[in-house]
Amino acid sequence: MKHHKDVVCQITSSVSQYFKRREPFRIFHGSTNSTRPGGRQNTVDISALSRVLRVDTKTKMALVEPNVPMDRLVEATMQYGLVPPVVMEFPGITAGGGFAGTGGESSSFKYGYFNETVNSIEVVLGNGEVVTASEKENTDLFHGASGAVGTLGITTLLELQLVQAKKYVEATYHPVRSVAEAVAKVKEETLNPAHDYVDGILFSKDHGVIVTGRMTDSLPSGSAIQHFSAPSDPWFYLHVHDRTLSATTPITEHIPLAEYLFRYDRGGFWVGRSAFSYFNFPFNKLTRWFLDDFLHTRMLYKALHASGQSRNYVVQDLAIPYPTVEKFIDYTVSSFNIWPLWLCPLRQSRLPTLHPHTSATETDKKTLAPLLNVGLWGFGPPDPAAFVTKNRELEAKLKELGGMKWLYAHTYYPEGEFWEMFDKEWYEGLRKKYHAERLPSMWHKVRVDEEAQRRAEEEGGWGAWALRKWPLGGLWGIRKAIQSREYLVARRSSWKDKGE
Repeated sequence: MKHHKDVVCQITSSVSQYFKRREPFRIFHGSTNSTRPGGRQNTVDISALSRVLRVDTKTKMALVEPNVPMDRLVEATMQYGLVPPVVMEFPGITAGGGFAGTGGESSSFKYGYFNETVNSIEVVLGNGEVVTASEKENTDLFHGASGAVGTLGITTLLELQLVQAKKYVEATYHPVRSVAEAVAKVKEETLNPAHDYVDGILFSKDHGVIVTGRMTDSLPSGSAIQHFSAPSDPWFYLHVHDRTLSATTPITEHIPLAEYLFRYDRGGFWVGRSAFSYFNFPFNKLTRWFLDDFLHTRMLYKALHASGQSRNYVVQDLAIPYPTVEKFIDYTVSSFNIWPLWLCPLRQSRLPTLHPHTSATETDKKTLAPLLNVGLWGFGPPDPAAFVTKNRELEAKLKELGGMKWLYAHTYYPEGEFWEMFDKEWYEGLRKKYHAERLPSMWHKVRVDEEAQRRAEEEGGWGAWALRKWPLGGLWGIRKAIQSREYLVARRSSWKDKGE
């Protein structure tokens, strides 16, 4: 813990200075899975907080720093036969990001968002004070900080719950032949207590698959193990598509647990296919094998940011009440025509919350109805004005149908409209109580500042112009992704040398 305490001491010193000078500041994590444009004003660097400090097999608990990515967390806990209940499907998403953002994954129908599996957090407040927040201490901060995207303080340590891990996931692919059938099937499967994981993929209006998973140590006699991590292995969504294209009954296979948890990493679900479309490059098993290093989520996100293509790429996760999901998908098909779509059932957090939520109930006033997340990821209109208009239409339709969006992506709500979705008085009360007013507010942090973007492009000169020209932007994105990978490899070597 000495290294951790030393880093936290440096953080508190920086925060205290900004507080004394009444200067605003931001948190720098070292990486991001957000598609929002970022800024580098006054920053407090917490990138050194990136270690798993303890795994306790008796209490089934892990003590981790916020910048620990999911793959390193799973690697550390599985050595002890344990695994986090909710694991974000992208290996590079961090524990702190899952807590401060919205981490809803294929086990969230059972456990809720990622923050629901956190016992406590250590937080540096906006005045430099260090406190613990949990269900017993600073409870209002504990609940408020989850989903607040780092606007209520700096999380420096998390105590995570763990569950018993098993060798495999018995995955069953249930083919469905309509959107209505898919929605009904995913809801039905979430009621089965035997399932550890439930999600779905809609390839088209008449071909979808609901995927259920159950952890097991047993491998039926004669069963082959299906892998998804090697360059020669299939991408998960393509494999499921091909296996169920003409299937009429469920298909079951066994996948090693870690490979199941990160089954969407290669290809970034199906976003990686967009890179082939951008470069007009053949998309087949050979080219996917040859370019495998570039087609994992860490590289894809870096390339998406650096290339400038995030400005016209739709990356949206949208939580919808079950009764209106079919209407919403009809809208996305007619307005965006993006396929496939991801379906992920969710258990809501209690109110007030900064996570996607609804006040609708299914049984009584105390029970929040479950939601279904629709992942909408693909190219939008290339014209900037048309792209904004299309996103505003999406936000309006979402509101009309009682849904909410994840806030990691492009968000265009005017401030008044934004706060219609959340309890502003509660949130501002927490900011004042915990001295967080020098941090950016939630709306200022998540919104896309169109005017600032235009100024940046105008001041960017020929470089900004070049990024908008095909294929220069894409080539630049590849270059920056390679540099990022080299930096990550070098940094991990440094960690090993220091015994971290």
